[in-house]
Amino acid sequence: MNLQISGHHIEVTAALREYVENKLEPVVRHFDKVIGVNVVLAVEKLKQKAEVTVHVPGKDIHVEEAGDDLYAAIDALFDKLDRQVQKYKQKMQDHRRGDKPELQTDDE
Repeated sequence: MNLQISGHHIEVTAALREYVENKLEPVVRHFDKVIGVNVVLAVEKLKQKAEVTVHVPGKDIHVEEAGDDLYAAIDALFDKLDRQVQKYKQKMQDHRRGDKPELQTDDE
C-alpha cells in the first residue's frame, strides 16, 4: 500500500504523520485490497481541513472533513472513511454473490 501524506499551508510533523497512520490501520484491516492512500491536511483561514482518497480496485473513495481542531477533523474523517470502506466491501461481496434461484419444494 502506498501512503502519501501532504500539507497545504501546514507542515506535516512526525506526530501528525503517526496520528494519521494509526487512524488508517483499522480501515486497512477491514479491507485489505487498498492500492494507495492520499491524505491532504490543510489550513484555510480559521478552519482545519482533512481529506483522504483511498484507491481500491475499480473505485476511488474520497472523504473530506473540516473543523476547528485538526485532530478532531482527522478523527471524524477516518470514521466516515471506515463506514464508506465497509459499505464498499459489502457491496462487492453482495455483487459477487448474485441472486440464486430458490429451490422448489413439494409440500404434499
